[in-house]
Amino acid sequence: MLVSLVLLSLGALAAVVAPRLVARADWPEREPIVALWVWQCVVAAVLLCFALSMTFSAAAAWHFVRGQLFAPAPHGVLEAYALGSEGPWAALLAVLLAGGGLWTAAMLTREIRDARARRRARRAELLVRAPLLPGETPGSEPLVVLEGDRPDAWWLAGTAPQLVITTAALRRLKGRQLDSVLAHEQGHARARHDWLLHCSSALATGFPQIPVFAAFRDEMHRLVELAADDSASKRFGRLTTALALVELNADRGVFGGPCPAPGGQLPQRVDRLLSATPRLTPGRRLRLTAAAALVPVVPLLVAFVPALRALT
Repeated sequence: MLVSLVLLSLGALAAVVAPRLVARADWPEREPIVALWVWQCVVAAVLLCFALSMTFSAAAAWHFVRGQLFAPAPHGVLEAYALGSEGPWAALLAVLLAGGGLWTAAMLTREIRDARARRRARRAELLVRAPLLPGETPGSEPLVVLEGDRPDAWWLAGTAPQLVITTAALRRLKGRQLDSVLAHEQGHARARHDWLLHCSSALATGFPQIPVFAAFRDEMHRLVELAADDSASKRFGRLTTALALVELNADRGVFGGPCPAPGGQLPQRVDRLLSATPRLTPGRRLRLTAAAALVPVVPLLVAFVPALRALT
């Protein structure tokens, strides 16, 4: 039971402290792809802590689970964990954590279902605004041009992703600016950012009081856009990408108009592109990536310390 409580405490501590530590760092905006990886590793470590805590609590509470879990292990390993004398608290903790796991699965299922429903509705609207020609099948064209007076471009996820752009955007964006906008949306498609957004939204919706999940959702929405901006700027330049963002959104009141859009990130994204802050050195990027990959290993080390001691 001690191992289970240590894992639970470690997961709770990481859930509270990790968002504050990452928020103090000055490098995520310079390296959004690395920051995305760090956040995924932190959340994976928190979930792993809770899952392992549930497993050891269940093993302590029920002989059947204990027998299945430690069946292939030497006898000394089972004795090292000192399971079986914890009383009803182990069963209560196991049930609570199992309920949290089921709730997480339910929230993710609901998020994916709602996203698919929204996608079907948008595709149906797309078919109304851009009817298929004879011989065409829905989703067969990777690029769809819509008649519209508002400059806009977006990526429609799914099994057959499509890039949608309006005629107003085609009139306003020329040459490399148009290419950079398309490269931005293609960056979302290649990296499958929709899955990151689904998972982060499901966790934040299911557990709104856990800081790491709320921060994970907010940072995913911000970082995926920065990562897609970088994907476009690497091919067409920072200035071209920044000008394309300005041209595409100039009429939406997000650049200091009389009624600026609340919570808009576009001014910050444009400033970031124009400032051309240098990236981290390859060595530091490698160290951050490796350090993040080791974070989910910590719960595993805590879980297996008694077994390793018993075997030595």
